[in-house]
Amino acid sequence: MLVTIAEVLIAALLLVGSGFALVGSYGLAKLGDFYLRLHGPAKATTMGVGSALVASSLYFTVFDEGISVHEVLVAAFLFMSAPVSVHMLVKAVLKNEHDRKRMPPSRPDA
Repeated sequence: MLVTIAEVLIAALLLVGSGFALVGSYGLAKLGDFYLRLHGPAKATTMGVGSALVASSLYFTVFDEGISVHEVLVAAFLFMSAPVSVHMLVKAVLKNEHDRKRMPPSRPDA
């Protein structure tokens, strides 16, 4: 009975994770602006991968001997590094736009 509940929970986590990843991928493909395109994968795909990692950890904990913490460590690294990388991308684009506004206009005959 416990194995059946674990299997259902693992399947549900995988479905939820794949749904989040699908929504994030769709947002990356269909949204128009750079900032909007960055928002979709940063939020939704992180949750999708996190859910899949929790499902994997639960699977190996229930069906193997011992507690599996490898996936939890990967998820912790993902949740710490994804917002930082998105923040750095946005800061780079903002700086590039700011520098471009300060440049003199280009001459078409030059």
